[in-house]
Amino acid sequence: MRDEPLQVLLPGRRSLLVRLTCQEGMRPAMLEVLNTYADGLEEEPGTEMFVVSLDPDDATIVWLYEVFKDEDAEEAHRASGGFARMMGTMPEFLSAPPAVLRMEPLRMVMHETVLAEDWAF
Repeated sequence: MRDEPLQVLLPGRRSLLVRLTCQEGMRPAMLEVLNTYADGLEEEPGTEMFVVSLDPDDATIVWLYEVFKDEDAEEAHRASGGFARMMGTMPEFLSAPPAVLRMEPLRMVMHETVLAEDWAF
């Protein structure tokens, strides 16, 4: 493994930061929906990154960070069967509509060991 982090510029990429506010006690069910979706991402080759995070201060909030190769890949994401299934299941667990912040990422730096940890799937 390399000691230096990997770095890449991300011209033309699109990204989303999404806040999902779950009904009280429904965050585990929401995580199941998101994990099921993530397990099928091979049908979206233009979805380059999908990160699910827990809010450490609020047990009802899940954060998503998604990176798409370009605008076409973002559109393909919305048109995919997995996305349709997720969006059909998700509303019953939400207490508010998703809050979406669209961005254009510029640069990513990541240690290669993140992908090689024993806990990686």
